[in-house]
Amino acid sequence: MMNRREFIKFSGAGIFTLFLSGCGLSMLPGENTDNAKAATNIEGENMKIVVITGSPHRNGTSALLADRFIEGAQSVGHTVYRFNAAFEDTHPCLGCNRCGRDGACIQGDTIEKDLMPHLLEADLIVLITPLYYYGMSTQIKTVIDRFYARIEKLQNKKSILMATAWNSADWTMSSLVKHYESLVQYMKWQDIGKVLAIGCGYRSAIERSDFPNQAYQMGVNI
Repeated sequence: MMNRREFIKFSGAGIFTLFLSGCGLSMLPGENTDNAKAATNIEGENMKIVVITGSPHRNGTSALLADRFIEGAQSVGHTVYRFNAAFEDTHPCLGCNRCGRDGACIQGDTIEKDLMPHLLEADLIVLITPLYYYGMSTQIKTVIDRFYARIEKLQNKKSILMATAWNSADWTMSSLVKHYESLVQYMKWQDIGKVLAIGCGYRSAIERSDFPNQAYQMGVNI
């Protein structure tokens, strides 16, 4: 098991990629050494974490990522709020600008009432999605579009991307990662890791891999 000191060395080393047969795994801490070190949790400093899932399957592959990551994060004292977008009352951004980019959204749904207060206080935002047509799911994209209402107050946070896909080609996650990296740049976030599972189209495949343990370790070592 990787301890915190080993993780700091691991983060500072740059990109580490491991592909497993059957279910591919890619753990990608930030490429920038200084950023990676800064993002590593200092012993005794607990973070407020928001985990947003985008799968319509309660027990699907990406749900397992969320379960294990949360378990790891909570085991070391972090506070985690989970928002399962597919099972909440959510509505898309209308582009009406009534919020003025710094106020309540006219969509008085669970994004506004329940999720947004936690997002505003969060130190780390974790986006977890299945890969749908080489992008994120509609459910999680709906939440991201609603960031508009508090755009500046949601900037300068840390972030993680986790995703699962049926396909196993080396380019499977390319479009999703590019979108995420553009989001990180726009939101002025600090990416501290990407966990990408290719070739994991069904639950038993990901359960047979080392992937759940890797998600757990990321939660422990942030």
